Amino acid sequence: MQTHDVDIFISGGGIAGQVAASVFAAQGFSVVMVDPVPPVTQADLDGSDLRSTAFLRPARDLFQTCGLWPVLEPHAKPLDKLQVIDTAGWPPVERDRRVFQASDMGEEPFGWNLMNWVVRRELWGYLQGQDRITALYGTGFKSIVQRTGEIIVGLTNGDRVRARLGVAADGKFSPLREAVGIDVSTMRYGQKSLAFTVTHDAPHDNISTEIYNTGGPFTIVPLPDMDGRHASAIVWMNLGPRAVELMEMGVPDFEEVMHHRSVGLLGRMRLEGRRSIWPIITQTADQLVSGRVAVMAEAAHALPPIGAQGLNTSLNDLIVLSDLAAKHAADLGSPKMMQAYEKARKPDIAARARVIDLFNRVARSGEAPLQAIRLAGLKAVHDVAPVRKGVMRAGLGPR
Repeated sequence: MQTHDVDIFISGGGIAGQVAASVFAAQGFSVVMVDPVPPVTQADLDGSDLRSTAFLRPARDLFQTCGLWPVLEPHAKPLDKLQVIDTAGWPPVERDRRVFQASDMGEEPFGWNLMNWVVRRELWGYLQGQDRITALYGTGFKSIVQRTGEIIVGLTNGDRVRARLGVAADGKFSPLREAVGIDVSTMRYGQKSLAFTVTHDAPHDNISTEIYNTGGPFTIVPLPDMDGRHASAIVWMNLGPRAVELMEMGVPDFEEVMHHRSVGLLGRMRLEGRRSIWPIITQTADQLVSGRVAVMAEAAHALPPIGAQGLNTSLNDLIVLSDLAAKHAADLGSPKMMQAYEKARKPDIAARARVIDLFNRVARSGEAPLQAIRLAGLKAVHDVAPVRKGVMRAGLGPR
């Protein structure tokens, strides 16, 4: 048995946990990060995360600050425009479309898209060279004792960690969050999301597209070319039974349905590799702190995959928590620091959860009145310049 004496303990070695470890280490803190599951860093292995993430400007700024951006940028595709297409019926018929320009918000792209499994691979390699980070994959959180000036964490391999701050970044079913007595509120929609990669005939021109129809959006996010072919990541939300049907469908039939659902926007699409399927929920933690433990990322909030808010909201948590850690380096994990984190993040998380919940309910509906609201809302948001810019600014996050 070994005892690790560090500044910060992180439960969870997914993207949020990996980035948190990198950020805190760059600030000069010593970190132990644990995860019971080794990282899956190849697309064709079971457990690989086939989703992609459009990292928005605040996330990119965070990566630059801690030294991660040079590692990730070569694998990123800039997103210059966001296109929203409203459709109805089957096969879907386009009713309207609007294009949101990144140039409305300055000279840089909205964000940069990367495959999640690629991000995990690159971060895993980066962590190996960081002296202040001890990354224990295959080892999980087991127990915690909170004291006035520290926490003592028991691990599944028998080791102990003594730290001044604990961070729960261990997912929707966070064992650390549960151990410190924080409950969650969950909303279920009966929806599931498919995630996969395609190549296609026409270039995407760095435009991210959301195509709305019954069941939720069909989202096309640009990727770098694959073997000289145009490529995109797809997130396809549906009511649960339909999503399962599509997951089990043979590839030729699946590609035919996908062609109709995408209104042929990029020509014929070809499935590359596996499909994965994910349940859609909104879940928020009732508190963000308990003693010296802060809850962040999906341990704090799980949101439907709309508007690139999921992982970007997680990194907004980290931006605030790392800023507070720097300000409170001498009293890391103190009540004053923890209260400031709760006060700064809880209202923003609650507001985003409410907006995305409402938007998802309208967007997935096949009922004519709600489809009319969806179409009217798209026009109203886009066509009034101050409203359009305000929505785009809010989507980028607190910074």
